[in-house]
Amino acid sequence: MLATSLYRSIVEFFTGTSDLPRHQIIKDLMAPHTETVADAAIHFWEQMAAQIILIVGEAGFNALYARSVFLTQSTFPWLSAGLPSPRSDQRFTELKTSLEAQTPALASQANSLLLITFTDILAALIGEELTASILRSVWGDDASIKAGKELEDE
Repeated sequence: MLATSLYRSIVEFFTGTSDLPRHQIIKDLMAPHTETVADAAIHFWEQMAAQIILIVGEAGFNALYARSVFLTQSTFPWLSAGLPSPRSDQRFTELKTSLEAQTPALASQANSLLLITFTDILAALIGEELTASILRSVWGDDASIKAGKELEDE
């Protein structure tokens, strides 16, 4: 089931046909950061980690992140495979290095797919509503406004 969900996410990501508002929100939030993709991605992942660790603990977050990286590597094989560092200030060093080595457009695509994969796994484990609530707390008002607009358009 998760493999089918991941395949669907990859197809939707590249065709732009996602039926989940959070998929589009992730792409929209990452799009403005084309020149500073790595910095924006790391900032976002640090915020995400802080929220998820409160719920599932550091080991739980690390497992979700590692699985997401592994699955995303089928599309972006150059993506960092390392576990997050136990030091919070260096947690995503390998991810940042991987993203900085790519063009901004490719790094943005990879990070967006990694976030989508991560949130798909999270939603499969804790449900869509709780996942959306967590993401709203991470993304703040921009995500709430975009999510509301996405839901109105459906």
